[in-house]
Amino acid sequence: MPVTSADVARAAGVSRTTVSYVLNDTPGANISTATRELVRTTAVRLGYAPSAAARALRRGRSDLVVCVLPDWPTGPVVDTVLDLLTDALADRGLFLLVHHHRPSRPLSDLWRAVTPRVVVGLTHFPDEDLRALRQAGIEVVGAGDAGDGGHPGIDAGNQRGLGALQVQHLVERGRRQVAVATTPDRRLREFADLRTDGIRTECARLGLPEPPCVTLDLRLPATQTVRSWVETGVDAVACYNDDVALAVLAGARAAGLAVPGDLAVIGLDDVPAAALAAPPLTSISQPSAAQAAHLAACVEAVLDGAPLPPSPTEPSVVVRRSSS
Repeated sequence: MPVTSADVARAAGVSRTTVSYVLNDTPGANISTATRELVRTTAVRLGYAPSAAARALRRGRSDLVVCVLPDWPTGPVVDTVLDLLTDALADRGLFLLVHHHRPSRPLSDLWRAVTPRVVVGLTHFPDEDLRALRQAGIEVVGAGDAGDGGHPGIDAGNQRGLGALQVQHLVERGRRQVAVATTPDRRLREFADLRTDGIRTECARLGLPEPPCVTLDLRLPATQTVRSWVETGVDAVACYNDDVALAVLAGARAAGLAVPGDLAVIGLDDVPAAALAAPPLTSISQPSAAQAAHLAACVEAVLDGAPLPPSPTEPSVVVRRSSS
């Protein structure tokens, strides 16, 4: 059973009111220094931890910010965003709780289990969840429409834009027939489909042929796939991320094809291994630090009732030899 304030009061030989005054630093309470020390040491000895919900109720606010992630694996971009967001919120005395949401339970269960001050969504929430949050007085950032500080790394337009940016770079390098290599991870299907749609739309806009799309099993060599691409006239591959791009590079080597001579390759996320690939991999870098700072600034803005800040820097192409 958890230790209660009544347990602390009994062990210290004081009233529960005294325990409450001491542990909550109630101003104006006439309690001696010796009694205060006794209550605090007794609470530590017994392992007493005050209820976060009760503390929030007393103070009229919570110190908790909940960040909701959908059911997909975190990669280097999200990892960096969460790490930097934690630091930025800590500077304001706020704690970040990351929740990996599963569709088997409604999001409303989360709001009942914890009492957040702000909810940051790295995905869009259903309208009913947004209404319930706002009715409960919980601020929302990045989970609704474009006016709520939406996170630039995960909205649909941004994902399509990443694919379009890959095509634009390849065309600038003189490539005229692009293929798409995408991920087999079903949890990333929404992102993969949006990026592929961006690639196809940009190819159509630029008058390029419809790009063939192949889902690569990263546990198997991509040798035959890469060889068949080149045989049918494909001269460039836009990959879902750098993991997929590294598999394409390995397949090209095994097939005896030259990169970028026979096939230009571009990835996405600019992971550290991209610069160490053979040849070094061209990739799209997403501004993780700027995105984290933007989310933290949006949280501070909604807490202060201030206007939301402008979106951060756009993604950029890190050019290396795989597309040169």
